[in-house]
Amino acid sequence: MSAPASASVTGSAGIDLDVGWKLHPQVALRPEPFGALLYHFGTRKLSFLKNRTIVAVVEALPSHADARSALRAQGIGDDTAAQYARALGTLAESHMIVPA
Repeated sequence: MSAPASASVTGSAGIDLDVGWKLHPQVALRPEPFGALLYHFGTRKLSFLKNRTIVAVVEALPSHADARSALRAQGIGDDTAAQYARALGTLAESHMIVPA
């Protein structure tokens, strides 16, 4: 199955990096020494972010017009963006982040 022509999809999880994203309103992010915990009060799901860079990206999402800009602001170039796009895609699939 292919993505719609209007979507710029990166990563196997299918997140659109050219769209703005933010934490779901029912999600709390708690920084931890290993990264962070995300807790969704609606679904009661708990997610672990095991990398401080992805934590910084998630925290930066609301400040940027799109996810690609948030990645670049954290020093993540297009050559390494795919692994972070997969992580963001997983967060989107679990409704931890939503389109802005």
